[in-house]
Amino acid sequence: MTASNTPAATQAPLCLVAVVVTYNRLEKLKDTIARLLESPETELQALVVVDNVSTDGTGAWLAEQDDPRLVVLASARNLGGAGGFEWGMREAVARFDPDWLVVMDDDARPEPGALAAFRAMDKRGIDAVAAAVYFPGGAICEMNRPSRNPFWHGREFLRTVFAGRGGFHIAPRDYRGAGRLVDVSSFVGLFVSRAAVARVGYPDGRLFVYGEDGLYTLGLSKAGGRIRFAPEIRFEHDCSTFEARPGQFRPLWKVYYYHRNLLFLYRMAAGWMFWPAMLLILPKWLMKLRNHPGERGAFLRLLGWAIRDGLRGRVDRPHAEVLAAAG
Repeated sequence: MTASNTPAATQAPLCLVAVVVTYNRLEKLKDTIARLLESPETELQALVVVDNVSTDGTGAWLAEQDDPRLVVLASARNLGGAGGFEWGMREAVARFDPDWLVVMDDDARPEPGALAAFRAMDKRGIDAVAAAVYFPGGAICEMNRPSRNPFWHGREFLRTVFAGRGGFHIAPRDYRGAGRLVDVSSFVGLFVSRAAVARVGYPDGRLFVYGEDGLYTLGLSKAGGRIRFAPEIRFEHDCSTFEARPGQFRPLWKVYYYHRNLLFLYRMAAGWMFWPAMLLILPKWLMKLRNHPGERGAFLRLLGWAIRDGLRGRVDRPHAEVLAAAG
């Protein structure tokens, strides 16, 4: 029998370890940990949680948990999502030598049956698997929609020219299809093989937050890795970055990391077309001012730093300085 038609119960053992990064979202973290540990050990061998110096009681609550599969890494400082994922993935590999890792934020979790669906799928020739991510209400989570790099694919490039973001992100119909190869995905429901780690290593923790997942997966694709979007594997993401108003960053300091790291991603994606693309991108970024009445000075300061540091490749601006600029 081939792997594709062997029943899941008789397939060779597969070691899967989950990595979750958390910061001050205890109630959502509780839901995520509970959902993960509902899976039997045959589906999930271990769960590594990185606590980024939470101040809401997360550390004390984690210390009370007694599931032997749970490993807690308590950071001495806030590493951000990027630093947390790098540390968590490194520790997961060092401690458990897994075949696959699955990564997610503390406010995201697999839907029931998702890990079983991952185990059952044919993963031959695949280096990473991207889950289909939805809001709790059932709508597709836009920020977690995988994409193809339009600068590598002529059809997607033309669609992007005329349709913008919708031209390179996978379409809603793909969530009802059989799956497809993608170039970029998020760290919500991303399954990463040991082959992928051997090929490109770990995320760049210096990025702090935003874009580390896009840069990591695009780097994997650029290095010849294959990422498959699998709509049968469903995750939910109870996210709140733009909860105050569509397009409005909360907290405001995220403006800096979001735009700086996007510049790194655009440069990797576009190659020699990066500079012409910037002529279109920068005016759109400036238009976001309208979403931040009463704090436009701080927004412009953070955006200016993001552009300057992004173009220079700077990743060492102190987080305290970013926080101070946000007011």
